[in-house]
Amino acid sequence: MKIMPCPLNGPRNISEFVCGGEVVVAPEPNLCSDAEWADYVFLHDNQAGVVREWWFHVPTAYWFIAERDSRSDEILRTYPASELFNKRQAYRPPKGEAKGTGDGS
Repeated sequence: MKIMPCPLNGPRNISEFVCGGEVVVAPEPNLCSDAEWADYVFLHDNQAGVVREWWFHVPTAYWFIAERDSRSDEILRTYPASELFNKRQAYRPPKGEAKGTGDGS
């Protein structure tokens, strides 16, 4: 049985988790091109070696980050996302749309 060291719940069976993919910085959706957004959503590096990934603990709905060696599938480290993302990202409204509009209210 493979064990994932969850930063919130401690060691848990890997079947309780879902991998959310690589941790990459998102482009600003209202300023990037369609091609840049498609690259962000659909293309992944899939490199051999240590990768940083989003993981989700299903029973507690907790997202965190794991560093995993993709060659051996060994989990090297897990930690709360707040260690990496400690600021809120403020996105600009789409062009031609004033702040606070566009949601139908």
